[in-house]
Amino acid sequence: MKTRCPINRWSLCIGLILATAATSADPITGRLQSQWPNTDFSRHSVALAEIRSGGPPKDGIPAIDEPRFVSSDEAAGWLQPEEPVIALNLGDQARAYPLQILIYHEIVNDTVAGTPVSVTFCPLCNAAIVYMRRHDGRVLDFGTTGSLRKSDMVMYDRQTESWWQQFLGEAIVGELTGSRLDQFPSRIVAFTDFRRSFPDGLVLSRDTGHQRPYGRNPYRGYDTIGQHPFLLDDPTDPRLPAMERVLGVRLGESVRLYPFPVLQDKPVLNDRIGKTPVVIFTRFGMLSALDASRIRDARRVPAAAAYSRVVDGRLLTFVARRDRVVDEETGSVWDVFGRAAEGPLSGRHLEPVQGGVHFAFAWLAFEPRAEIHGSGD
Repeated sequence: MKTRCPINRWSLCIGLILATAATSADPITGRLQSQWPNTDFSRHSVALAEIRSGGPPKDGIPAIDEPRFVSSDEAAGWLQPEEPVIALNLGDQARAYPLQILIYHEIVNDTVAGTPVSVTFCPLCNAAIVYMRRHDGRVLDFGTTGSLRKSDMVMYDRQTESWWQQFLGEAIVGELTGSRLDQFPSRIVAFTDFRRSFPDGLVLSRDTGHQRPYGRNPYRGYDTIGQHPFLLDDPTDPRLPAMERVLGVRLGESVRLYPFPVLQDKPVLNDRIGKTPVVIFTRFGMLSALDASRIRDARRVPAAAAYSRVVDGRLLTFVARRDRVVDEETGSVWDVFGRAAEGPLSGRHLEPVQGGVHFAFAWLAFEPRAEIHGSGD
């Protein structure tokens, strides 16, 4: 019996139409070795049988290696105010990478403020993560293998052709097995929030060198609650619906998940993970990139980010007042990027906490011991 693939990936590669996915696993074989002659498959940190073909071949989903950028004003001509973008702020530079573009490319190899970075997005996990491309003194360039593990994209670097788990930033096959990439704070936010906070920020251009129907969603309905993750063989954790968006926070060995239904009525949530006081900022009204056929017609979902509540050694407590977030200690006004826009602390920044908004199944597949806020774990 065959399982029908729940998403349409035909537009991801020119001339590529996915066949129905078989239910049996497809282990790495001599045939795959012949396709990847420069990858050392004798070195791996995971069972090779866990890695499955997602349909496209090597680089069938093409990374963007020479990204071009436009001003926010120019991007506003084709990007809706509430459309989701991956926001990255390094040094004195801020850039936005629209999901309507990343959904067709999944990786952007870029250099921001002199720092080589890879901006990655796995639509199947709703995982937007930015990594440093410099590793052991060498700058790596990343591409897509076309394979998945636990429904998450498996990337490869072009220098050694080692394979990397996108969700963890860890090499799982090849010469660099066991290596980890450093992660930069980033967040998925509505374009209008990026534009308001960074009026001089740049936006990834649609001029990518590829012809794609940007603005269209090839994963229509994929983030519907009750949907099963694509090519996920593992049982899903029953504590949360698989496709529930959650904000996950990592602090040392601790991982805590904040389901969006818990955050729905809490634009501000003060919490403590271990000995670290944190605050969760939640903004409402952003469009989902994985709902309707056209992203501009999609339903609205929240955006969320986590920060330390300590500024200059001082513990702050945050509250929502008249659609603004303020700290009770000084009355300063803070934006979704953790920056004080008004008040005595104007210009100060909250320290981001590592984590991101991904689907619950992905967090729980890679962090099975994660605790869930509000569940009594």
